[in-house]
Amino acid sequence: MLSIRFRIISLVSLAIFSLSIYAQIEKFSPSEVGMSSIYLNRATQRLQQHIDEGDIAGVTAAVSRDGKVVYFESLGLMDIALNRPMHRDVLFRTYSMTRQVTTIAALILYDQGKFKMDDSIQLYLPEFNDQQVLLRSDSLDIAETKPRIGDITIQHLITHTSGLGSRSSRLYRENEVRDKNISLDQMVSNAAAIPLFHDPGTEFRYGIHATILGKLIEVWSGKPFEEFLSEELFSKLRMNNTLFWVSGSDQERLATVYRPINGVLTPYQIESVPFSERPTLIEGGVGLLSTIEDYLNFSKMILDRGVFEGRRILKAETAELIYKNAVPEKAMPIGDRGYWRGSGWTFGGFNLVLDSDAYDFPVTEGTIWWDGSAGTRYFIDPKQNIIIVIMAQVSPSSGGGFRENFSRLVDASIVERR
Repeated sequence: MLSIRFRIISLVSLAIFSLSIYAQIEKFSPSEVGMSSIYLNRATQRLQQHIDEGDIAGVTAAVSRDGKVVYFESLGLMDIALNRPMHRDVLFRTYSMTRQVTTIAALILYDQGKFKMDDSIQLYLPEFNDQQVLLRSDSLDIAETKPRIGDITIQHLITHTSGLGSRSSRLYRENEVRDKNISLDQMVSNAAAIPLFHDPGTEFRYGIHATILGKLIEVWSGKPFEEFLSEELFSKLRMNNTLFWVSGSDQERLATVYRPINGVLTPYQIESVPFSERPTLIEGGVGLLSTIEDYLNFSKMILDRGVFEGRRILKAETAELIYKNAVPEKAMPIGDRGYWRGSGWTFGGFNLVLDSDAYDFPVTEGTIWWDGSAGTRYFIDPKQNIIIVIMAQVSPSSGGGFRENFSRLVDASIVERR
């Protein structure tokens, strides 16, 4: 249990910052969009309970329906030792929520005719020309291989069906495939030099695909990856607080990651290079810092089928692909446990809800969503026309189920279902 002092600080911080939050973001009554303020208030109380019980130090969450923000709350602390309250402009490590940003950036180039989904990646990255496949997917012997059947396509890369693996896999760790101190070019070369886990298009294996896609964006655009994101996505969506590292006074906005150790939330550094330093590896899979408001803007463009504040970012037909399962039939289902059993993966790099019964929290079929390994998550629900974004900083990311409990109460708040 956190101390009484911590609980008091949490409540005081909410009072201090709620006025500034609502002054800057127009907040509408839930009843205007068919939602209940009673259940949304209960969602706040439940999040506060998670803080009081020591599951998380602090959290920020927002809910929007029909383009109107009906919920935006910040609770608890972003830094316990310094007594810094959580607030709207706190920067969070989004980790795997970076993947969709990278994929949408690639779709901008798809609109420009820079590539086709069935293009082989070796057309642009010849390092992958002679890549082999492990004889056994669980093998650590990179000398035991067989010829690859088929090439990795862009579609395989977007849907995690290329045969590439996870950055945390033992094979990649032992062969030093990924390191924040190496360049993107070097990581691409490293990945191409290691055999695939399986033939392209045959299995779903969550992995380093979006980081390789980041390099392809450089090839297609002729610009550094981070520059293309800034010019073609962040500036157009007013994602002014989405970046790969912080410097100067912005470091004070970076929330601390905590890990519960013997019942006490303890600062925990996940990366070897902290996000307060410029990494050598600019990583499209897990590299971004961002805010709740920026992800609301990003999600709004997707929910509005490629349009943001009257400006078209993606062609309408391309925006529709973001909601389409793109996993090859041979690789379905993408998992056999939990929500993986009822999910697909889209051309936008999102998990797609195909069977809501496979989930242990309420979701609408057709919803696209994903989360990050330090306690972030977001949903875009086209049927209910709802966006949910919730961010904390805790590892492991479960945090006592704070995200799932929030989803349950937001779902319960929907009075008018569509």
